[in-house]
Formats: sequence, structure tokens, C-alpha cells
Amino acid sequence: YWDTYCPQNSEMIISYKKRSININLVYGLFHMVLAFIMMYVEEHLLMTYFWMAFSVLCIINYYFQKTYQYLSIENGIIKINEPFGKKLKLSEIQKIKKNPGDYILKTGHKELTINTQIIKPKSLILLNS
Repeated sequence: YWDTYCPQNSEMIISYKKRSININLVYGLFHMVLAFIMMYVEEHLLMTYFWMAFSVLCIINYYFQKTYQYLSIENGIIKINEPFGKKLKLSEIQKIKKNPGDYILKTGHKELTINTQIIKPKSLILLNS
């Protein structure tokens, strides 16, 4: 079934909605400004370092999501592009369950959940095909 729609040598990238990516940038910049304000107003340096670290993590997450996008299908493997993202071989998928807001792909021993709420509409059409 999958070989018909996704040949082994092709690559498909499923993109995030721009809003989903930009939220991390806004959070990161907001918390960075907050950390700088706290640095000059308050004496609690530990809390300032926490906010600065949180802002840097949000900005790194923004960059990672913008660069690698949400999902890739390549060489017969579907993979969620996160630092510890799951992957499955397309040939091993036994069941696809469509719930409102997500798809659950199941093999004999693994499960991969795809959040359709954060996928760009054009990419969702591509994923559905």
C-alpha cells in the first residue's frame, strides 16, 4: 500500500504552520526581555538565569522547527523531526487511526502520533494522500 503512494527513494516533508513555529520565537524573545529587565531591577540572579535559559531554549526550538519542519518521510521511514522524535518503517505499519486532531500509526510494537493541528494545510493534504 505505502509503496504505491510513497516510493522508497522519494522524500516528503510535512511542514509546521507558521503560527506554531512563531509562537516559540515570540515566547523566547518575551522571556529574554523579561530576563534583562529582571537583571536590572531585581537581585534574584538565579531567577534571571532561569528566564534567560528558558528564552534561549525557546529560540533554539524555533530554529530547529524552522530548519527541520515537523515530519519527514524518506527511504520508507516516517520520522517526527524532534530531538528525540520517533520513527517507523512504513512497511511495518499495520493500523492507522484518525482521531480529531491527530493520526496514530501503529505497528506490532510501536506507536507514532502525528498532531494534525500544527501541520500546514497544504502539507496535511500531502500527508493524507
